[in-house]
Amino acid sequence: MKKNLIVITSTFPRWKNDADPPFVFELAKRLTARFAVTVLAPGYPGALNNETMDGVNVHRFRYFLKSFERLAGSEGILPTLKKNKLFLLLVPFFLIGELFSLLKLIREKKPDVIHAHWILPQGLVAAMANKVTGVPYVVTTHGGDIYGLQGRFASALKGFALRNAASVTVVSKDIQNTIRTNFGATIHTDIVPMGVDAELFNPDKKDHAIRNKYDIDGPFLLFVGRLTEKKGVRYLLEALPAIVKLHHNAKLLVIGTGEQEKVLRELARKLSVADSVIFAGAVPNNELPAYFATADIFIGPSITAAGGDTEGFGLTFVEAGMSGCFVIGTDVGGIGDIIEHGKTGFLVKEKDPVQLADTINMILTKEDTLEHMKETGRRRLCSKFCWPVIAEKYQKVLSLP
Repeated sequence: MKKNLIVITSTFPRWKNDADPPFVFELAKRLTARFAVTVLAPGYPGALNNETMDGVNVHRFRYFLKSFERLAGSEGILPTLKKNKLFLLLVPFFLIGELFSLLKLIREKKPDVIHAHWILPQGLVAAMANKVTGVPYVVTTHGGDIYGLQGRFASALKGFALRNAASVTVVSKDIQNTIRTNFGATIHTDIVPMGVDAELFNPDKKDHAIRNKYDIDGPFLLFVGRLTEKKGVRYLLEALPAIVKLHHNAKLLVIGTGEQEKVLRELARKLSVADSVIFAGAVPNNELPAYFATADIFIGPSITAAGGDTEGFGLTFVEAGMSGCFVIGTDVGGIGDIIEHGKTGFLVKEKDPVQLADTINMILTKEDTLEHMKETGRRRLCSKFCWPVIAEKYQKVLSLP
């Protein structure tokens, strides 16, 4: 008989073919082999309050007037709060709504375990529910909650959530080290990242219609992600003049939206590379494999942002590498767990457009001699990050003694 599992998260597809990151959903549906899975996620205008998605029962909790329930979704909680401080007024309602909805689900589902994604707010909510009901919980941190939420009060809340958890998983070594430094070695953590569907993200998905759609007849450079400070897209734009100088028909396709989009568009104009940059906006997740497989180079120029936030893991690097794309990242956060410099891709210094441009130009010049790197990268990434491997690890973690 299957155990009952409640998954609580603030990032979850709001509807079919949503552009929001789907990794929590992808994990949840793979856990249905061993668990009866119910997901508790925030409400959002246009999203159903209750539905079943690939065998996963989804309940979206209400926390304010429906039209104002935009704190989570589209850009994520932290970017939304940075973009509009008025959303801070919704935070107490969000926490209360999530806690009471979780307590209600616990009464209905009688779960054996709760899986909370992100220490704050979900880990905190699970910890409070644990004090009331005694139901054990596993908390997974993806990085933003560790790097991006600083201060004594936030640290106290994170410590409470971590110390009361039955188990803690992190998606990278860097997050593990940060927890040990800030909260002590007594908190045991297991490194278990999110996974990628190796059948979906593979070189066979290449689609030349994408090049035709965006009029790309030369080197195809790709960025996929939220247009936020920590993604470092401005440094990729600053590298572009030196790239276009050598490869005049190169084009950069930027997929994603975010609070920096207007600033980045203006920067492209100031650098006189607006004709070489295409801001494509959000693209549904089911269409992304073809973009990764068709592009020549995927670049993730992530940085450590002013508030300390950085890349916890960087699932897009795995997706790009599995798709047979050259991969370039910066040596920050958890990216080094994915890219083996000079073997499966290249790591450059953050905030260094000169080194970034030199690396991109080198790849474009020596592409034929570096072809083996793409094959090595895909093979190693599949062995470490494909969903069957990752799901099995989470099944063991969630099957508490």
